[in-house]
Amino acid sequence: MTGKIPYGGDYNPEQWPQDVWDEDHRLFGRAGIDTLTVGVFSWSLTQPAEGTYDFTVLDRILDRAAAEDRRVCLATGTAALPPWLARKYPEVNRTDFEGRRHRYGQRHNFCPSSPAYRRLSTALAGHLAERYAGHPALLAWHINNEYGGVCYCELCADAFRDWLRDQYGTLEALNDAWWTTFWSHRYTDWAEIEPPSALTEHWRGPDHTAFQGITLDYFRFTTDALLGCFLAEKEVIRRHDPETPVTTNFMGMFRPLDYHRWAPHLDFASWDSYPPLDAPPTWPALAHDLMRGLKDGAPFWVMEQTPSTTACRDVNPLRRPGELRLATFQAIAHGADAALYFQLRASRGACEKYHGAVIGHAGRDDTRVFREVADLGRELTELGAATLGARTPARTALIFDWDSWWALEISDGPSRLVKYQDVVHAYYRAAREAGADLDVVPQSADLTPYDVVLAPVLHLVKGDLAGRLEAVAARGGTVLTTFLSGRGDAHDRAFLTDVPGPLAPLMGVRVDEWDSRPAEVAQSIPELGAEARLVFEIVQPRGAEPVATYGGDFYAGTPAVTRNAFGRGEGWYVATALDQPGVDQVVRRVLTRHDLLGPYAEHRAVETATRVAPDGTRLLFLLNHAAGPAHLTAHATVTDLLTGKRIEQGEPLSLDPLGVAVLRPLS
Repeated sequence: MTGKIPYGGDYNPEQWPQDVWDEDHRLFGRAGIDTLTVGVFSWSLTQPAEGTYDFTVLDRILDRAAAEDRRVCLATGTAALPPWLARKYPEVNRTDFEGRRHRYGQRHNFCPSSPAYRRLSTALAGHLAERYAGHPALLAWHINNEYGGVCYCELCADAFRDWLRDQYGTLEALNDAWWTTFWSHRYTDWAEIEPPSALTEHWRGPDHTAFQGITLDYFRFTTDALLGCFLAEKEVIRRHDPETPVTTNFMGMFRPLDYHRWAPHLDFASWDSYPPLDAPPTWPALAHDLMRGLKDGAPFWVMEQTPSTTACRDVNPLRRPGELRLATFQAIAHGADAALYFQLRASRGACEKYHGAVIGHAGRDDTRVFREVADLGRELTELGAATLGARTPARTALIFDWDSWWALEISDGPSRLVKYQDVVHAYYRAAREAGADLDVVPQSADLTPYDVVLAPVLHLVKGDLAGRLEAVAARGGTVLTTFLSGRGDAHDRAFLTDVPGPLAPLMGVRVDEWDSRPAEVAQSIPELGAEARLVFEIVQPRGAEPVATYGGDFYAGTPAVTRNAFGRGEGWYVATALDQPGVDQVVRRVLTRHDLLGPYAEHRAVETATRVAPDGTRLLFLLNHAAGPAHLTAHATVTDLLTGKRIEQGEPLSLDPLGVAVLRPLS
């Protein structure tokens, strides 16, 4: 199957008798499915008791895959405990935010600090690696599954204290970072520190904390604790298999875990794409670009997506005809080198029996969903290796920062209505709909390749970032940031300087006051013909020129958007939560300065994305998200790789409703 995108998905043949396996593989052949993710929840099957392993079923699954010339992404099965383990070692069960020790049930049900979990999960991973390292079907290792969840037990409390010692070294440094002179919280012994929960620093819920510093650190600790579980399994796999790539499936913009801390330890990034089906297409696009950015722009895998519908939401809309194909090509356009589904055959029982599947309970091959999957399989086979390993040549970067996300949303004031994802997405959407290719990068990223850096709600500014942003502008680039940026350091302590803190020299503004209002209160921004809501910072220019102003209240006429000359470039400051049309105008002005508007920027429903193959071939993806056709004009002489059709520059180029084109320029 070399030379094409891996195509397939989660497969659980352990649920079925042999005759179903036979039919499955026949149907896989008809659909072009060549890659199977197996063993994701197989712990109770492969280890029915401590010290007892039974690989009979997994042997059959992998041997059958190899016989059918299919490859396997083999999971370690450690995401959900077997019942015997929880009963024998009750400390592996998590303690929740309210302090309740859970009993056995559900999944993601293990304490990451449990020695029993760590010992038994790594032992299982080691046995699997020893047995299957050289298996001809093995394509990749899939550790655990969708890591997440938080534990507040005594084991985690002890581990948190150890983590803090490593981070701070002394209690003096910790007390300073958390500003514990407030409310008489100064610690004199590490043992005095408790995890921040409903029983300690929180009220109303996880986002209402009296001490942002400790809660911010517990988010970081949880990220590292779960990462430690992953690394323990990866280490034991590597003892037996030094070459097969290792991954785990992320969940895109998943707030609980900072995936940037995980990224160096994955051989390739992968994620499960289940966007809200009423979200604009730029929402999954942002998640795709975030996943690509984890590994410095390297391609990623879509490890799961539904072929039809989800089952976990209150309402689960069906993907309309053509939406699956469009979503898959969108992922490829943004850097996906694999397209896998959950699930290949529908489970008969439990909470995912109504979740979409390539093969339903009746096992038919004449359903609409199966036909769409099969048609797409043929199309990907014909596309071959054209997109494999291709990268995105972006000149625009968007900074995505989990620390800022956490700190913003656990802050008391100015407004709990401001949501990090929503603001970041608004600026991403504006740039994407203007036709710009974007890299979504962490604060620590090298910014030298970029002409434009978008840094909305950059609540915390860490390390030397302010200086590196100034360097972007000094050499002629443009940096844009927004309200509630530059407010705190890495510990969420306020900067002892004018807002926006270390960003103020670049932005050329000073902010002394800010007005927070309910969502129904709107301010007009006359120069943009737009409205703003939630937070209205009152800006005093210190070198910056006003671009747009507030239309009402006592600060009418003061700047809402400013531009500051800095070196050969500019710093833009947006002091309020503009509506989408307002964000669009500001971002397009920034992009225009650098000639970064795409060739179809006036067709907002037509998404464009560029990838450059390893041989230098430049591919332009066109994705029509509209329910009607899109009528364009070819910007160059190209060949559509999906149809083989040659289109001359200036000729009409039409896309069907939900249509896709992959254009290769002809020199």
